[in-house]
Amino acid sequence: METDYLIVGAGAVGLAFADTLLDQTKAHITIVDRHGKPGGHWNDAYSFVSLHQPSAFYGVNSLPLGQDRIDETGINQGLYELASGPEVSGYFEKVMNQRLLASGRVSYFPMSNYLGDGRFVSLLSGKETEVHIRKKTVDASYFGTTVPSTHRPKFAIEEGVDFVPLNELPHLWKRSQGMPKHFVIVGAGKTGMDAACWLLASGADPDSISWIMPRDSWLLNRRKTQPGLDFFDETIAGQADMMEACAEAKDVDDLFDRLEACGVMLRIDPNVRPTVHRYATVSTGEVAQLARIKHVIRKGRVISISPTLVVLEGGQERFGENTLYIDCSATAVEDRPAVPVFQDGLIVPQMIRIPQPAFSAALAAYVEANYEDDTTKNGLCGSIPLPRTLDMYPRAVLGNMMNQLAWSQDPKLRDWIRESRLDGFGKVIASVDPNDHDKMAVLKKFRKFAMPAAANLTKLIPPS
Repeated sequence: METDYLIVGAGAVGLAFADTLLDQTKAHITIVDRHGKPGGHWNDAYSFVSLHQPSAFYGVNSLPLGQDRIDETGINQGLYELASGPEVSGYFEKVMNQRLLASGRVSYFPMSNYLGDGRFVSLLSGKETEVHIRKKTVDASYFGTTVPSTHRPKFAIEEGVDFVPLNELPHLWKRSQGMPKHFVIVGAGKTGMDAACWLLASGADPDSISWIMPRDSWLLNRRKTQPGLDFFDETIAGQADMMEACAEAKDVDDLFDRLEACGVMLRIDPNVRPTVHRYATVSTGEVAQLARIKHVIRKGRVISISPTLVVLEGGQERFGENTLYIDCSATAVEDRPAVPVFQDGLIVPQMIRIPQPAFSAALAAYVEANYEDDTTKNGLCGSIPLPRTLDMYPRAVLGNMMNQLAWSQDPKLRDWIRESRLDGFGKVIASVDPNDHDKMAVLKKFRKFAMPAAANLTKLIPPS
């Protein structure tokens, strides 16, 4: 068979890329994916998962996700809705069936393993198919996303340990051996936070929960990521405060102190200094819930688990019988080096605005469709690695700023971004009334500190 673009992966990245490419070209697109339906890792996620950033700028560019409503209850109260896992899965099925396949220019092969060199094999029949690719292969699997139900823990688990991925929590009522007396959450990322919030919301006593937290994290304040003009004073003003912090910070620790002081960053325990930031986004309501768990174990990573003993890098921790260990240790996005997005015959979508993978993929597709040479394309799509350490955070912020500067100097691309529903902020800034002196003062502050911020961030980046 023949196609113009072969996309490997039908998750958020692959579908966002395909959607924009379909809109901007007349190309034929073939999508290959191991899952039985579109949505990537959402097919394997726990039932109570939700987005941790607003639905308003997630998914594909052509099809809205959610109702653009404000949550009136719960830990996200007062903020834009967060689509649940089932909502996201249903949305991506709709994207595939009603948008991509309905175009007549997309072929989709689920339950298929890509072998390389334009070849893939059906996992069910074993039939191998060879594709003649007229233009490019798109590797939409580079992020290497994993979830607890599909990964193998990196520590030893002895026989007899009651150890489950958090997917199993809503099914505890089915257990023949009765309910656990104690819960141990293994992992401190957003998955661990979700497990903790679910347990508390479902009635677990905070004293019945222990949390193994190898590293505390700085967390993005969701109130500072809200779309729409109604949240201008939180979101755009937050960006202006962030520029001021970046411009005046003396070192990385001082930068995070300043970001916390202006409300951009949060932490769970005010007495413990976080040592990592992976762009997990939470509300202040979530932080308040998480702070109810007092038995937090900060002894490094887990080495082994037996039924009543956990061995960690920095010591041991004993637990009684009838303890349930909850696996939240999967790495959501693997640490992979940034590589050029556009290569000879290959496109590798990555973060070009962190932490927005869907927007990044859609913009890369627009650039592929509208610009000629790879040098120009890569100049507009500088890849930004996810920070592994706090020292890498200034590089990520600077990467966002440099890409945004390049986009702002290209009128055609700037206009596309402004109209893109995945952007969320350009249209808000453009809609500010010049006579609104308060909002104009915020924009003036942002411009005042932008260039000094870029210069200072360069100094904060550690030498290679």
